[in-house]
Amino acid sequence: MAHLPSAEDGEEPGISMVELLEAQEERQLDAAAVLGAADDTSCTYDQGYVKRQALYACMTCCPADGGKLAGVCLACSYHCHEDHDLIELYTKRKFRCDCGNSKFTQNICKLLKEKLPENPENEYNHNFRGAYCTCHRPYPDPEDSIEDEMIQCCICEDWYHGRHQGSNVPPGDDYAEMICGECLPKHKLLAYYMGYAVTTVKAEDSKDAVDVEKSSGKTAHEEEKVEPRHTEDCSDETDFKVKEKTLSINTEEPKEKDEVVKVNGAVENKLSGCKLDVLKKQELPSGAVFLPDQWRKQLCTCEACKAKYKNEGILFLLDDEDTVAFYEESGKSHHQSHSAAPAQRELEALSSLDRVTRTEMVHEYNTLSSSLRDYLRKFAENKKVVRDEDIREFFSQLEANKKKRPGSSIQLFCK
Repeated sequence: MAHLPSAEDGEEPGISMVELLEAQEERQLDAAAVLGAADDTSCTYDQGYVKRQALYACMTCCPADGGKLAGVCLACSYHCHEDHDLIELYTKRKFRCDCGNSKFTQNICKLLKEKLPENPENEYNHNFRGAYCTCHRPYPDPEDSIEDEMIQCCICEDWYHGRHQGSNVPPGDDYAEMICGECLPKHKLLAYYMGYAVTTVKAEDSKDAVDVEKSSGKTAHEEEKVEPRHTEDCSDETDFKVKEKTLSINTEEPKEKDEVVKVNGAVENKLSGCKLDVLKKQELPSGAVFLPDQWRKQLCTCEACKAKYKNEGILFLLDDEDTVAFYEESGKSHHQSHSAAPAQRELEALSSLDRVTRTEMVHEYNTLSSSLRDYLRKFAENKKVVRDEDIREFFSQLEANKKKRPGSSIQLFCK
């Protein structure tokens, strides 16, 4: 495998072309995980309330201080709001594209014009204003110098700073989902399942511990909340303690003729069919709870419990396809099934080249990448939109400069 000379040799550092292709594939997989199998040419409105999809909030059409909350699908973000100030919302469940409805008084949907004035089943939170967490700050936050991960609650789908959920976040491989401290008190039925948690967090006092440290030393909020992992170490003097995983089983004698059995690794009362007969209700933590993969499988699915989930608006917890993990894996699988052949052709073409040619190609790629970043930086600094003619001008100039360099033998750009 050919590599460019290292910077220690006084030459430009580089990577192998195989590594470059692998890095490109990894970036594409990350994008596919978020976008799923979304069509970037067709509005999703006709699909109704999509189970889960990537969404965007347009601050140009619905400003944060305007009182109207709305979300648009991927295709509409490209075709109807291409020059607008968009906020990426990652994914939301059961949402129907709002583009062009009554909330967009100055902008029609170019892809699908026949739409109802509103989508009454859509749910919105402060994410649609560009605010997140209990601190109600934007992400990324230009006034917050503390590096911290953002974790999405699997119920309300808001994003939270790890340090604002009351404790050190467990290692990413140790948990699959998080339920925030805002949602837990609303769903006391979940108290029966706290024993399955990786960790739960309990506040030792009522001190407010969710202020964002700013460079000015001021706090970021004074109000209560009204929707790609790193961890942040907390001080030993933290006001919170982690309670290790425990599974409590009701020690009371089962009713006559009742039989306790195991179902999918969980206990269940065979006569009533309800797991709550044998699970002991625990105290809900005042902070977040971090849950392992497949924890939803432990939820009781008897008719009485299903009715409770429905009344509390969390019936989706019983849907295996509701999780972000399922959505992301589906997106990656869709991408791989449609891109395996082109990627293989690229690698085969690369392997047929000699060492010198491969090295020169990597050098040309690095030159292109560096030049394009410098060129686009001017537009970002001046807040100018990059037009088609600007890109054509860039490549024309790059080609002209390339012809001036002696010994240039690889033609990378097509006219």
